[in-house]
Amino acid sequence: MRAKGKIAIFLLLTVGLAAAGGWYYKQREAGRPEQRFRSQVLERGEVVQSVSANGTLNPVVLVNVGTQVSGTVRKLYVDFNDKVAAGQALLELDDALLAAQARQSEASVANAEAALELAQANAARMQSLYAQEYVSRQEFEQSQQALKSARAQLALARAQWQKDKVNHGNTVIRSPVSGVVVDRVVDLGQTVAASFQTPVLIKIAQDLSEMRIDTSFAEADIGNIREGQKARFTVDAFPNRNFTGEVQQIRLNPTNQQNVVTYNVRITVANPEQVLLPGMTAYVNIAVARRENVLLVPNAALRFKLPDDARPDADKPAAGDAAKGSGAAGRKGKRGDGQQGTVQVLVGDEIRLVAVQLGITDNRNTEVIGGELKPGDRVIIGENGASKKPSSVGMRMF
Repeated sequence: MRAKGKIAIFLLLTVGLAAAGGWYYKQREAGRPEQRFRSQVLERGEVVQSVSANGTLNPVVLVNVGTQVSGTVRKLYVDFNDKVAAGQALLELDDALLAAQARQSEASVANAEAALELAQANAARMQSLYAQEYVSRQEFEQSQQALKSARAQLALARAQWQKDKVNHGNTVIRSPVSGVVVDRVVDLGQTVAASFQTPVLIKIAQDLSEMRIDTSFAEADIGNIREGQKARFTVDAFPNRNFTGEVQQIRLNPTNQQNVVTYNVRITVANPEQVLLPGMTAYVNIAVARRENVLLVPNAALRFKLPDDARPDADKPAAGDAAKGSGAAGRKGKRGDGQQGTVQVLVGDEIRLVAVQLGITDNRNTEVIGGELKPGDRVIIGENGASKKPSSVGMRMF
């Protein structure tokens, strides 16, 4: 029995030692930089820096059709999405009152014409009598003045008649351009009043095959945008499709909202299929810089901060100097050349901190324009989630 007990104890010790050895090996392997950190090999490639903003699609020409006279909508000839031609009737207002005014003005013209005829006859008669010295000069001049007044009254009556005829004609609202009805504000039977400002009745887009995007870019981005640059954008209606446009105008009038200054940038867009509709939200990207065949470093490598326990002793920050060292890894160039950054490079089982100069970025990779990095170097981009640093606590033996 004692022999069997010794054998059992020996087996337990052997299994325990093997388990402890396996655990130690795993902890040691997990502590190696190649196992603990995720890395990526540097390569050359192309990087395109772009600026982005949201905007709204609008027709190039959007006409707000209104009315110069007041009245009740009596007839509607068009509706949403109808195509109209220039001069086509869109709607009619009730013309009873304006028609009566036109007839009244026409009667006033007839009355003024009769008064003129009488004044002409009196003037001719007074002229004949004045020549024979039967009337005074004052009476003759009064007849001439009455004739001129009658002529003026006739001209005034005719002008009023013409005005009332125009107002009566304005009860029929016609399209000023050829296009598509994109909005109808009024309904049949609705009363519109044109007192202080012209009310909008119908909106017509002149040509939907050409569109524009009105978007606002921050002042930090506006310096890189130029007229004629190509722009790419997407819309929610077609999320997997890219559309292109061109910067037409950078408006000099800034907008300041909560101390954020933006500038309106207008982009022209061809819409031959007319799949882009007015009011759609466009997510615009404008390429402002491009570099080809340059060394690229992942932005994740520039952001990564090496843990203190994995940092070489020579590179650990001194007391009161914590802001230096690997903290510079968070600084990366976004626009201007010459920005400084720091990356961690794996060389075998060693980690070296390398300072680099950075160029443009596409928010995934950044151009390297200076420093000791070269193609083929392996940089750390993160820490493996499953890996853990070796524990200082020994394994409990049961």
